[in-house]
Amino acid sequence: MSNNTTNNDTYSKEEQILQVMRKVLTDIAKDTYTPPDLKHPLSGETIESIRSCLSLISSRESEIAAEAGRESNMRPRYVDEPSSSVVVKTDFSKKKD
Repeated sequence: MSNNTTNNDTYSKEEQILQVMRKVLTDIAKDTYTPPDLKHPLSGETIESIRSCLSLISSRESEIAAEAGRESNMRPRYVDEPSSSVVVKTDFSKKKD
């Protein structure tokens, strides 16, 4: 996995495993996407199992983040979604003449 965007020093081995499993399961879902009028290559039971796994992964990631005192902010954000934080410039070094 050459395009690993996680810092291995920051996350525990369990968190790294959960991140990889989430990526693999979502990649499977993307790769097997089927238009509604066609039969899906995965069985309904398999699709439900993938959903259950993703739900368990999310729950465990939240627990780990809470135990570590980290904010769990893994919710996807849209580019045009308003930010909840405000950046204020504090560079007062330039003098007005």
